[in-house]
Order: sequence, then structure tokens, then C-alpha cells
Amino acid sequence: MVEVDNGVSLDFHETDGDIASQHYAFLIDERDFDEIFGRVVEQELDYWADPSCLRLGEINHHDGGRGVYFADPDGHLLEVITRPYGSSG
Repeated sequence: MVEVDNGVSLDFHETDGDIASQHYAFLIDERDFDEIFGRVVEQELDYWADPSCLRLGEINHHDGGRGVYFADPDGHLLEVITRPYGSSG
């Protein structure tokens, strides 16, 4: 189990069956973005500015913040953003 803010936790369960790829988005502050994105780059992971994974090697600046997508080892698409969706007005 991984505990995140606001009393939310992510629970992991092993299974022999197939699991469809999921998308997980995390709203974080600018400092955390720098740390997380730095690890993505350091580990030479592919990353994208969009959920369709068409803008390889880019980050986005939606709503005046920064966002990036990258895959976890199981193929789930992780997203970190610094501004809530639609917050630019």
C-alpha cells in the first residue's frame, strides 16, 4: 500500500490474470515536479506531454503549470501535474 495525500492510498495486488493499462494522475507542487521529472530523466525513461504519447520528450504547460506522462514498469500511464485541470480560468 502506498499512502498519498488526502487520506488516499494505492493498494497493490498480485494476480496471474491480465490487467488493463490504467492512467493515474497526481497533483503535485513545483518542487516535487522537479524531483520526479529529474528521476524520470536520470533513469532515461520515455516521457510525453500528452496522454496519447505522441509528444515524446516534451512536457506540457496546461493551465499555467507543468505536466508529464510516463509509464510504470507494468505499462500503466502515470501523470504528474502542478495545476488542477481547468484551473487557468
